[in-house]
Amino acid sequence: MSVTSGKTRPSLTQEILSHLGLANKTAAWGTLGTLRTFLSFSVDKDVQRLLRAIAGQGVDCSAIMGVLTNRTREQRQLICRAFQERTQQDLLKSLQAALSGNLERIVIALLQSAAQFDAQELRTALKNSGPAEDVALEILATRSAPHLQECLTVYKQNFQVEAEEDIKSETSDILQELLLALAKGVRDRYSGIIDYNLVEQDVQALKQAEAPSTEGTWVLIFTQRNLEHLIRASVIKNTPLYFADKLHQALQDIKPNYQVLMRILISRSETDLLSIRAEFKKKFGKSLYSSLQDAVKGDCRSALLALCRGEDI
Repeated sequence: MSVTSGKTRPSLTQEILSHLGLANKTAAWGTLGTLRTFLSFSVDKDVQRLLRAIAGQGVDCSAIMGVLTNRTREQRQLICRAFQERTQQDLLKSLQAALSGNLERIVIALLQSAAQFDAQELRTALKNSGPAEDVALEILATRSAPHLQECLTVYKQNFQVEAEEDIKSETSDILQELLLALAKGVRDRYSGIIDYNLVEQDVQALKQAEAPSTEGTWVLIFTQRNLEHLIRASVIKNTPLYFADKLHQALQDIKPNYQVLMRILISRSETDLLSIRAEFKKKFGKSLYSSLQDAVKGDCRSALLALCRGEDI
């Protein structure tokens, strides 16, 4: 079976190909995210807006979301620090006291650092009763190496245990091997030069490693080679399409999977959500924005639509 053929592969191979991301891409303005630096940013004005939104008799959820979903994570962190300095209160705790349900969960995710957010999602996935592989693979395989290392550091600080130890205790067999290899973050850095001899060697090795007992070869190659190298083997699935599939699946049930929607829309809003939207429309014939409008109900609807940003014609 050729590694570039369209035939069915072993289940582990499918998992690897589905979860490994391509190299980051940028648009002319520097990002393929929907959320960019707010050019008229004034931390003092934003603090005042948030204070007014939670100080009255009724909480102004629209005003809160208007600020938080229109600022980058870096700008939101500046707002948190300024709020603390001016009021001697923690912004996250103040908003948690004023909000509830999915809207509260979105606010928590927006105000955490990216590493804190992923560390919490990873911990929840590993410790919940359900299968851990989906979220764990998403985080460990699609985050950049520096971000992943920061996430694992935060994981240890927050939960007093290495993520690798939780992976060992909560998973087994080849899945455990794959997650542990990804968590080590030992993928080669791209030097700007493609070693085509090594590419050919890996292609041949993968052709010979199709039996279940040889799945370790797949793990080694797909967790250690740099992404440009893997692209030359023509066997990995692009990251935006992977996330488009996950979003579509999350919207199919009678009650959408809000946790998946929040995690993807927030985590990809500053990197490649525009590409995800394009893949979604191309594959499913309907825009992500319209799909969210039709499926999502409740107080978090406007926040998720704001992160998605717009319609794709």
